[in-house]
Amino acid sequence: MNESATASMSPVDGASHPLLTVNGIEVIYNHVILVLKGVSLTVPRGGIVALLGANGAGKTTTLRAVSNLLRGERGEVTKGSIEYDGQRVEQLSPYDLVRRGVVQVMEGRRCFAHLTIEENLLTGAFTGSAARRGPSADLLERVYHYFPRLKHRRTSLAGYTSGGEQQMCAIGRALMARPSMILLDEPSMGLAPQVVAEIFGIVRDLNEREGVSFLLAEQNAHIALRYARHGYILESGRVVMDGDASSLESNEDVKEFYLGLSRDGRRSFRDAKFYRRRKRWLA
Repeated sequence: MNESATASMSPVDGASHPLLTVNGIEVIYNHVILVLKGVSLTVPRGGIVALLGANGAGKTTTLRAVSNLLRGERGEVTKGSIEYDGQRVEQLSPYDLVRRGVVQVMEGRRCFAHLTIEENLLTGAFTGSAARRGPSADLLERVYHYFPRLKHRRTSLAGYTSGGEQQMCAIGRALMARPSMILLDEPSMGLAPQVVAEIFGIVRDLNEREGVSFLLAEQNAHIALRYARHGYILESGRVVMDGDASSLESNEDVKEFYLGLSRDGRRSFRDAKFYRRRKRWLA
């Protein structure tokens, strides 16, 4: 990679304010269904923050609230505020947010199955800060540097590649927009543990070498807390616990209800009583 390409995505020095601040937001679907109930979180510039919780806890809705993709699902933020880089962004369009540097990688990968891997990647260059310049050979090679498997499969139709390759393609396509922040939704879903570790390792490299901040929603608390620096746990649309990753990983409640461990050894999540952890966390 040449020096100009590297400089465009170099780590940014820490700032006095967080890159992303979500302050007490409520989200309602179809004007009736209250999904998020006062969710607050921050993502520091250059940080990796994990949003943990079971299926249906509100993780994806939180990401969609940040990226302003709720309207396509008949949802809206009815209370609270969302600030990105010190400015309110709730009323911006998803396109405007991408141009400011916020890109979401959707759950389920969402590649264009009928396009090749390389064609999928190039579509990302027509959004965000890269839109004015269009596709760049240096930018494409940078993606291939982090995802060498994609370079090998560059001419393959995305629909005929593995789940792991499709996830890498989705993240690589996001990088083509030159983002400052990536919202990553369930990156481990349906993938083998070895592939999950490879993808999270690339996320860490992108964070450390390129300065890309990540807010990742994940059910796999063990892998998420290994790579994140801070975490928030959602239950039924509320943040019930947060802290640095090491403290959450050592917390007895988290170990029991999300890592399947307790003082008595490994146990099944189905053995845990929902009302019991609600009582302990929300009392």
